[in-house]
Amino acid sequence: MITCTFENGNESSLRHIVLHAIVEKDGKLLLLKRAENIIEGGKWALPGGFLDRDETATEGVLRELKEETGWVGEVISLFRINSNPNRPSDAERQNVAMEFIINPLQQVGAKDKETTKIEWVSIQNLMPLEEFAFDHGETIKLYLKYKNHPHQLPLLV
Repeated sequence: MITCTFENGNESSLRHIVLHAIVEKDGKLLLLKRAENIIEGGKWALPGGFLDRDETATEGVLRELKEETGWVGEVISLFRINSNPNRPSDAERQNVAMEFIINPLQQVGAKDKETTKIEWVSIQNLMPLEEFAFDHGETIKLYLKYKNHPHQLPLLV
């Protein structure tokens, strides 16, 4: 939680914004395994992280993608905003997640220290969704449902 003081002097606890990248290429999702020393360590996850104060959500998700996987991409669309205040393993920070569909362009670097493994995993051979960090398995499930029954997604402005 973030403690914020408003103009009238009142304080309130606010939630962080995190960004997740859903990156698909040739029927495979780009996934990473989280380092053991961080929350939900050792679990598979979508690339992502915290939104910095000086960037837009689209800039932030592309930065996190590059930092965690070495891949650069372009934002296709906002997929969803997950504002569930009871996200798994999120009690101390209380995050709101903005999840984006990203078109991968090329790998230009290597993974960072928060990532132990990067893998393109076939959608047909995904590990059980319960093995994903936080609620990333739920996001992947919703994404696969969307792929089978496309509908209009939110617009980015």
